[in-house]
Amino acid sequence: MEGARTRGQAAAMAAAATMIRGPVPQAILLVGPEGVGKTTLALDIAAGLLCTEAVDARPCGTCRACRLVEHGSHPDLHCLGPAGPGRQVVIGGPDAKYRGVKDLVGELLLMPVEGGARVAIIESADRMNEDAQSALLKTLEEPPAGVTILLCADQEARLLPTVRSRCFRLRLGLVGARDIEAILADHGLADPPTAARLGRLAGGRPGLALAYARAPAAVLIRAELTRVVLDLTDARPSARLAAARAAIPRAIALAGALGAGDSVTMPARPTRRRGPAVAGVMTAPSATASAPGAGPPDDDPDASTDEEAGLARIPAVERRRGVEILLGLWADVARDLALVGSGGARSVHDTVLLDELSAISAAIPPGSAGAFLARAARSAELLAGNVSPELVLDALVLAWPSRSAAA
Repeated sequence: MEGARTRGQAAAMAAAATMIRGPVPQAILLVGPEGVGKTTLALDIAAGLLCTEAVDARPCGTCRACRLVEHGSHPDLHCLGPAGPGRQVVIGGPDAKYRGVKDLVGELLLMPVEGGARVAIIESADRMNEDAQSALLKTLEEPPAGVTILLCADQEARLLPTVRSRCFRLRLGLVGARDIEAILADHGLADPPTAARLGRLAGGRPGLALAYARAPAAVLIRAELTRVVLDLTDARPSARLAAARAAIPRAIALAGALGAGDSVTMPARPTRRRGPAVAGVMTAPSATASAPGAGPPDDDPDASTDEEAGLARIPAVERRRGVEILLGLWADVARDLALVGSGGARSVHDTVLLDELSAISAAIPPGSAGAFLARAARSAELLAGNVSPELVLDALVLAWPSRSAAA
């Protein structure tokens, strides 16, 4: 697979090469954390199946078919991803507002344009609702001749057992920082020092590193939110709650700046950015303005009321996405604190904060950062359901280690 763009996934690449040489499974499920390169590998597999060079050289990366796949214009490559405010892969159909599974199935019933294989990629397949998954079942079991369906999913458990059982499973893991640096260099998006820092910040997710490289403002918002989280270790409960709520608009802004995970590598689909809702929250009071010690929670009750009213005007789906982003960043900080406390300081995400992380780690109760990590994982599961994002955030805020508790 000399022309493949995937890096840092040796085992998955070896399995993909075997599939390309044949026989290829009818349906393949690519599973792994968000941003590790599932969509990129799916496109490499698609290029390999559509490539016109000798089998052992596929994908070559230079033939007409490979170039068409890279630019998202190959007529026999069909891509589907989340659409609409809920970021779901919908059932679709002739009268539906958004393109969905029924539309994809209809496209696959047509004859191939180039006369060879046909490939369908469903990005964020775990965001298919049950109707969409049910509509895909028959095609997964008996796809048209020459069709291969690739499903990319962050959380396999969200897919119906009947969908999972019809797919060959291909797992991807986190990518090493050096490989992420090489990916950034391949795209020409960062100089070596910046690539090294983004490689660490991304925590093994090249898709996230690419998103940060494409949106430098996102790095600044991340630093601002990290500052809020660190400051919470010194704050009173009431100030913690207010600061965390105030951070939600900035987290939504960060989500808008970054786009949506692996989608940054999907060609022929513009990076999804938040519309008017994000434009509005960018001018909202920043999390730092309401950080511990700033005063509003205790000194100005009206300010807190105004802040809650401002959050209420943000669509629920945006608030949920903001809390998801904040929760992921918070887990990164907790992981770094746990690493510093256990002697693993060299592995922290942001070495710029190493001195402060060391000071906080020494001042909070032993083991509390690790316990918070377990709590954050459970909170992520609750957030994936119908639990109120604000309630999830409030519970985390009160569980966050405190320096005063250690004293």
